[in-house]
Amino acid sequence: MGMFRPGRARSLLLAMMALILVSTVYLYWTPATASSTVSVVPSTAFEVPVVERQKDFWKAFSPILKRHSPNTPPPQKDGDAGAIHFDPTNETERPDITILSEEGVKVMEESHASFIGDIKAAGKNLKPVHTPGKRGLVTTAGSTYLPVFVSSLRMLRRTGSTLPVEVYMKDSGEYEKSICTDVLPTLDARCLVMGDVVGKDPIEHYQLKIFAVLFSSFEEIVWMDADCFPLGKPEDLLDAEPYKSTGLVTWPDFWGSSASPLYYKISRQEAPPMSARQSSETGVFLVSKKTHLNALLLAAYYNYYGPSHYFRLLSQGGPGEGDKETFLQAAMAVGAPFYTVSDRVQAIGHQLGEKLAGSAMAQPDPREDYALTTQDKWRVKDPQVAPPPHIFFIHANYPKFNPGDNVFGLGWETTPTIKEDGSDSRAWTDPPNTIQRFGYDVEKSYWEEIKWVTCHYEGMFKSWKNKGGLCKKVEDYWSHVFAEPHDDDPKFS
Repeated sequence: MGMFRPGRARSLLLAMMALILVSTVYLYWTPATASSTVSVVPSTAFEVPVVERQKDFWKAFSPILKRHSPNTPPPQKDGDAGAIHFDPTNETERPDITILSEEGVKVMEESHASFIGDIKAAGKNLKPVHTPGKRGLVTTAGSTYLPVFVSSLRMLRRTGSTLPVEVYMKDSGEYEKSICTDVLPTLDARCLVMGDVVGKDPIEHYQLKIFAVLFSSFEEIVWMDADCFPLGKPEDLLDAEPYKSTGLVTWPDFWGSSASPLYYKISRQEAPPMSARQSSETGVFLVSKKTHLNALLLAAYYNYYGPSHYFRLLSQGGPGEGDKETFLQAAMAVGAPFYTVSDRVQAIGHQLGEKLAGSAMAQPDPREDYALTTQDKWRVKDPQVAPPPHIFFIHANYPKFNPGDNVFGLGWETTPTIKEDGSDSRAWTDPPNTIQRFGYDVEKSYWEEIKWVTCHYEGMFKSWKNKGGLCKKVEDYWSHVFAEPHDDDPKFS
């Protein structure tokens, strides 16, 4: 037997350590191939947790918001704009029914300008929350909106979308542990609580949307309200025009703009003609925080002081007054690019007597709209110039399709699930030409997911407590409306 030599042992030990080191580096840093079984360390492995990043961002941004308060009495109204018809071929006068003194306009103009100056000068002191290059879908949902959102989320996954999802709740009172820990993670979604970041700051209702976007860990965002769902993979829109060249895509509402001339004085802009574009419907939009951070920060300013000052200035009592105009107007005010889908939103529903009982909004595919407008084909001016784009998003907004609320029965004048004779009905059969633009039986798919959610989670949602029999109610409705073919079912080629 050979003599033990310390030098040889030391050499062997060093060689083994070197081998372990090389193997470790190889395992963690060699790029994975299609056949590789070795995982690459994620780029986010050494990031500060998102909640800490959110708190740091809010600590820097909150003083800027408060430092530039409008500091003048709220604008007063001299009537409401109401539902203004949008006419792209004839110019009309912008409504001017908001009262603010000359001194008030001057004070708000200076506050607006100094806020923009501060956010532009903030630099690294106002570090964004998001992870560079990360994409995802963001929404808010709580209380009666949460069951609706889970059905929408299942519709998202039904398209094959793999976008991760962040769901923001106003405070701990809206947080539902069983849904957030047991249900949503199975669909690659997670809950975040706004109150954990902003503390007692009064951020609620319409204001939640912009702060959810800013606090999100995603750089490229598909926003969907809880009662919206897509008919295709939303991430495909992020890889195509018009989003690629602009970084912000919005969809239209039914009506024309009703922003006050005073707003344009305050924001130092030329008021666009009334024929330029419809008002915004922000149930859905696409935005890049890399290209539009300043626009989003200004939109947050408009929302923070929205209830007191800016909501009135941006809508003057028009339908849906709230956050809806803040995103596009903020982009305009800081000179950021955007694309507004031109093709009109379509109401969908079913006939009650001689009128349409509308219960949802159908929004066009922006890629197809862009392909037309870049050829100077504007269907909003002349519907005959080209076939309409396919529908990409449904906003099932009136009422919310919640089996524990008023989607059944006579709680809403649209009575989406009831025919005139009182029997069960499809909600979406008219207009037939719009339904055809879906490409498949979307309503049946939606109710399939509503039924699944109701029958699997009936006892889990807080808002469904003490509302027994919901699964049976949905199953009975399904058997009457969808289980067998009917003469009025939509036909798709």
